[in-house]
Parts: sequence; structure tokens; C-alpha cells
Amino acid sequence: MSCNAYVNRIGEPFKTIQWTRRDIVHTSHLTLRTAVAVLALAALTSCGSGSEPTADGTVTLSFMTGSDQAIVDTSKALANAFMTANRTIKITIEQQPGGSEGDNIVKTRLSTGEMTDVFWYNSGSLLQALNPAQTLVDLTGDPVLANVQPDYLPVVTQQDKVYGVPASTLNAGGILYNRKVYQQLGLQVPKTWAEFMANNDKIKAAGGITPVIGTYKDTWTSQIFVLADFHNVQAAVPTFAQDYTAGKVKYATTPAATGGFQHLADVHAKGYLNKGFGSAVLDQGLKMLVQGKGAHYAMLSGLLPPLLANYPQTATDVGFFGIPGDDPATNGATVWEPPAIYIAKTTEHVEAAKKFLAFVASPAGTQAVTAAVKPSGPYRVKGSQLPADALQVAKDLQGYLDKGATTPALEFLSPIKGPSLEQITVAVGSGLTPPAQGAAQYDKDVEKQAKQLGLAGW
Repeated sequence: MSCNAYVNRIGEPFKTIQWTRRDIVHTSHLTLRTAVAVLALAALTSCGSGSEPTADGTVTLSFMTGSDQAIVDTSKALANAFMTANRTIKITIEQQPGGSEGDNIVKTRLSTGEMTDVFWYNSGSLLQALNPAQTLVDLTGDPVLANVQPDYLPVVTQQDKVYGVPASTLNAGGILYNRKVYQQLGLQVPKTWAEFMANNDKIKAAGGITPVIGTYKDTWTSQIFVLADFHNVQAAVPTFAQDYTAGKVKYATTPAATGGFQHLADVHAKGYLNKGFGSAVLDQGLKMLVQGKGAHYAMLSGLLPPLLANYPQTATDVGFFGIPGDDPATNGATVWEPPAIYIAKTTEHVEAAKKFLAFVASPAGTQAVTAAVKPSGPYRVKGSQLPADALQVAKDLQGYLDKGATTPALEFLSPIKGPSLEQITVAVGSGLTPPAQGAAQYDKDVEKQAKQLGLAGW
């Protein structure tokens, strides 16, 4: 799965919901693991390209979004604020499941001409899988993009054509940590892996607190130690992304790339993980972290905002640092650019859809989101600033950006992402597979996809 995805979750069902300006505010919040409707029924529902204008000139746009709570809240906030300002345009929202299941739904509905007018999807190299030239509305040079930061545009561009606008904030991948635990034990944010492991030793010795949280029942969460380690891979091998795409380098034969698998093995071998890590799920891991029952959690910062309702201390008690490498001089963080909102070429309401996207990519749009979801990272929209009460993780990420110490995740630089990585990392992180063997298994997994994509060198 993509960690963008940041943040779409594997195995979530979805439902179709219609929200008006009035009732969108009163829709009850879903928990991170709320089951919503039956996938089969929803999949059979054609949302197509929206309804025809009504007698009073009202246009209805259909909007497919994700199922993760932060994505749901962000989408609701955008739709609500937009409809308030545009009385002749209504938006119906449909949730899709996360992970490969949701990904397949998007691709299928685009290919059959049954996609919603606008939809939320990954940015980066995964965009090419949608065959955007045939399925999406080209926004190149359109005023819709006026407020989009230029350094975001490459992740929604294919063949020199721009197709989307940033749907949310920049997302960090690395170590979420409990700042109160650090304060209690006199720990400092580590800049090397050795320092990180030394901190874990002290936490374990103190007793009563899990040094590193594992939630491998939600298998995708096991990937973060590998995916978020890419800043260190890039620092050691600057051409890795290009050479990897060309089939010239492999994980198993590149020590820096094998490092993420080794990290998984290290925390297990040292006994740092929580009891029952194999059956624990994401929600449990996040709550352990916020409550100070666990000190570290390799995770994405974008998953924190929904916790604020029940755990307001999330805003201040949880910090972020990038997965440390071997050299403190190259210390930094791996980031996931925001997913995007796109317009399906099958829409009958292009101008209304563009109007919505222009709002999404405007200071007014980001303000609407901030009012509903405290940002867990900086926006990619000109004129949008982090509020003073932004989550601490957002402030920590901003510090890395200010230092120029960030690297996009590999999925933004290469189209190759093997489908079995999460199963491989669960086995490595559980002590069942040696890290070198796990890296070699992933190389084989990747090879299948590279050949399917028809990439040269494979």
C-alpha cells in the first residue's frame, strides 16, 4: 500500500453519503476503525459524473474520498465551506476503502467511465497508473493552480501535464514519540540509530513503558521503518531512486537500503516491542503513544488529528523525529507530499469541478480545513501558514523543512512499489525472517511489478 498515504487504511469498507450544507456539520464523527456499509453494495452504485443541473440552476458534484478519519474530516470541511460560499453547487461524498482495495476501485471506475466528478487519490509516481492523459482533466496553466506551491506540482504531473491540487498537508513518516516520557527520563531526540537504541534501553530499564510500539495486525503499519528510512538511503546513495527504477540497484545489495529491514529486526531482537504486537492494531498503538504507555511509534504524522477529540494532549505531548541513520550530519526526515484531488474526464460539470478545486487550493480552503482538523504538517498552498496551536508534530516537521533536511518518500520518485512489502516487513519485524532475506524477498516482489509496468532494465 502507499503510506500517503498517508494514510489510507487497508481493509476499510466504504459507504456513500450525501451531505448538504446544513447536515454536514451534524454528521457524527467516525472512529478510526468504524465499519461503514457493505462494500459490495456501494461498489454497485454508479456515482458517475453527477446529476444534471436542477430547475433552479443547482449543480451536484460527486466526490469520492478516503475512509481514514482525518481524510473524512478534511473532505467534509472542504465541502461544507465550499457549499456555503457557492449556493448553486452541492457536493455528495462517497467514501472508499483504503489500501489496494480502494486503489482498485478508483482504477476500475475510471476505466469504466463511472468515476465521480472529483476524487481524492495519491500524488507522486502512483498517479501514472491511472493513465491520466485518458482519464483526468488537464489543469496545466489553469487558474485553478494559481495558489499551489510550485514545488508540489511535479508530484501531480505526468508527461508535462498537471492534473491535481493538494488535498491536505505535508505528511511526515518517522518516529512519533511521547515528549513527556522523554522529559521524565531526561532523553534527547536522537540523531543516530545508536542514540535511538540507547534511548530504548533506558526506557526499557525504567520499566512500565513500552520502548517501541508495534501494531502488526494492521499489516501496513509494519512498513514505516523501511519506507520512512528513505532519507537515509538517499543521503548515502543519491542516485538510488533513478537506479532502482532502472533495475541497476537492489535493496538486498545496497547496505543503506537494507537498513530499514535491519531496524525492524533490531527493535524485535532487543525486546523493545509491546506484548501482543502481532495482534495489536493502529488505534491501540496510537492510544498507547498518546497515553504514555509507549514511547516510540514508527508511523505517519497525518493520523494524529482524529485523536484530539478524546485525547487533546495529542497536540502537545506527541512529537516527531525522522528515523535516525548512522551519520548525524545527514540527519533528516522522509516526507509524503499531500495526496491530491483530481477531476475525472467523464464529468459533465468541468467548470463547477474546477471551481471546487480552486477553493481547495486556496488560503480559504486551508483555513476551513484547519478549523476542523488541526494540521499535522505544513500546507502546500501559497499564503497558508501553520496556526500557533498546530500539532507539535507539524512544528517539528516544519523545523526539518526550514533546515532543508527532508527527502520525498521513494514512491514520489519511482513508480515501483511491491505489493507484498507489508507481509515481508511483518515477518522481519516479528523475528521470523532475517533482514537480509526480507530485503531479497522484496527485490523479487518489486521485479514482478517493474515488469508489469514495462520498465527498461528489468
